[in-house]
Amino acid sequence: MILAFFALLALVPLLGIVWILLSGSLFTVDGLFMSLILLTISGLFGTTALFELRRARRKGPAAGSSPQSRTGAASGGSVARGRVRDVQFYEADVGQPNKSIVILVDGGAETRTLVFGGDVRNALPVGQKVEVTFRKQSGLNSLVNVTYS
Repeated sequence: MILAFFALLALVPLLGIVWILLSGSLFTVDGLFMSLILLTISGLFGTTALFELRRARRKGPAAGSSPQSRTGAASGGSVARGRVRDVQFYEADVGQPNKSIVILVDGGAETRTLVFGGDVRNALPVGQKVEVTFRKQSGLNSLVNVTYS
């Protein structure tokens, strides 16, 4: 649906250029600048439509399914599930990696603390139930995939 909307928004400015051609004012200063502006608008919406089409093709029929996270676990990663209770981000000194400390609560009183390299505050919002696939890289956990439920 969004792809058709962006395609329509890309075609509307082209109709304005056709109108400028038919009115005979293409070679005036106003006509030239209006044509450039309309071509830019059309190009932006057309590019967005192409990116949406590419993203839709890449997702395929099994978008959001958990076999994708199991694939990450099968390739040497680990999986942790639970509700995100807290995410703390620590900036390190120059030359050292930044770290995020994530506390996951699984149902009852069991908690799990994970340390990730980099800033994962946007990927793991507090209060959200998640399934996190991560891999150990250079001494720190690296986030591979997050599935929200």
